[in-house]
Amino acid sequence: MEFGSGGRDAGDRARRQLQAAGRAAAYLGGGFLLLSAASSVAVRSLRSLSDANQRKFAAPCGACEGKGTYACRLCRGSSTIEWSPLHDPVFVNPCLCPTCDGTRVQRCLNCLGKGYA
Repeated sequence: MEFGSGGRDAGDRARRQLQAAGRAAAYLGGGFLLLSAASSVAVRSLRSLSDANQRKFAAPCGACEGKGTYACRLCRGSSTIEWSPLHDPVFVNPCLCPTCDGTRVQRCLNCLGKGYA
């Protein structure tokens, strides 16, 4: 019997135990990932089904007339506003509208852009 052979067996046993624990952790992690993905897909499909059903039977929004957007109320559809630092009437700078970011329309706040209330 060799002097160093007892340490080698203990090291191999510890390595096998670590590998088994790693495999178990990988299986559990994969299972949780699979369940998370499946539940996410199920929730999205149910939400889209509910939205489609609601869109079919709901009345159109009165604020945007069912469009989901309306002309920006801050820039009045021009995409820019006039801004003057320190209320100085001499220097008036045209700036991009912060409400619509230059798109000239904003999402309806009554229906949150869906078009129905």
